[in-house]
Amino acid sequence: MTKLRGVDAFEELWKRRFTVENGKGAKVALMALEDLVLAKKTQRDKDWPMIQRLMEVCYFQAGSEPDAKTTRLLLRELRTPELLIDIVRRYPDHVASMRAARPLLDLAEAGDLAVVERALIEEMLEERERDRRYWKPLKAKLEELRRGR
Repeated sequence: MTKLRGVDAFEELWKRRFTVENGKGAKVALMALEDLVLAKKTQRDKDWPMIQRLMEVCYFQAGSEPDAKTTRLLLRELRTPELLIDIVRRYPDHVASMRAARPLLDLAEAGDLAVVERALIEEMLEERERDRRYWKPLKAKLEELRRGR
């Protein structure tokens, strides 16, 4: 149970980390945003609002001209319908290359807020189910070990 679903091995995550100072002179290493978002795609209710908030902060910090890497991250992970519709309309060239990875970008392009909102919920439910399926055999194995079998 040392490998999170959907993220790279620790060594790769460590290469992408960033460091902040905690105000007391100590440095703290943190996961890169894109890795944190992937790690938060779980079956737990509390993770999904966090993903949404992290991506909203990313969107607003990027300003009116996000770089290509940030634009791709926003297109891949934004969970706020209005912001997703906006970024899709502003960067159609990036959308074209990402349609296969995130089909709901087509819906965002059409601009129907209610449809995009429903699609985001469906996307979340599918991701949560993938997480359940990933952990089910691992939890069973852990239970087996706990019982000494």
